[in-house]
Amino acid sequence: MKLLQDKNVIITGASRGIGRGIAEIFADNGANVAFTYSSSEGPALELQNELEAKGVKAKAYKSNAGSFEESEKLVADVLGDFEGIDVLINNAGITKDNLLMRMGEEDFDTVIEINLKSVFNMTKAVQRTMLKARKGSIINMSSVVGVKGNAGQANYAASKAGMIGFTKSIALELGSRNIRCNAIAPGFIETEMTDKLDEKVVQGWRDAIPLKRGGTPEDVANACLYLASDLSAYVTGQVLNVDGGMLT
Repeated sequence: MKLLQDKNVIITGASRGIGRGIAEIFADNGANVAFTYSSSEGPALELQNELEAKGVKAKAYKSNAGSFEESEKLVADVLGDFEGIDVLINNAGITKDNLLMRMGEEDFDTVIEINLKSVFNMTKAVQRTMLKARKGSIINMSSVVGVKGNAGQANYAASKAGMIGFTKSIALELGSRNIRCNAIAPGFIETEMTDKLDEKVVQGWRDAIPLKRGGTPEDVANACLYLASDLSAYVTGQVLNVDGGMLT
């Protein structure tokens, strides 16, 4: 039995990296996948075709999760196409790193809007549907940086820490209706973005991790799979570090 058979899932920001890894593993486990992208239509349609080839329903939507109106419209469109939402994964995120003395107001505001306000937008948009069904799993993609902070990432750390506070509050609000809300805090995950970094720097990061390797999108996706499935039916309000022991 596939763990997510016939469940309908929304994943924001899934055309590449961790989001793409989640979409693929969810489809392998029988989930129908609605996912968003911000600008890269080619990779998004390619992923849609790849997911459909696994025998599930899949559809890509161009949508800015940082916009309240676009989030509302997205959920309405997904409900029209999929007739239900069982799982929401708030994965959309950006970085605009800089030391505080060099960080512009716009760099702070944009990161908070895309990373944190998007979680409010999307959670509020799906809430009514999940309340009516009296079930649902919401998974918010935080970061180890949101747990411990990081120099040069004050905006990103604030957004990811805010996500954890939001997660715990929603778990308390919606738990009586059998709606669960958890966060995942990935550590150093190797994606196409990290491929551009200096290999010596990357190896130094790997060496500092107890498991001696960077994580993969699949490592994060498998944690999402657990939190989305009925295996975690009694787990809510938690932050699961997927970091190879980095914060231990």
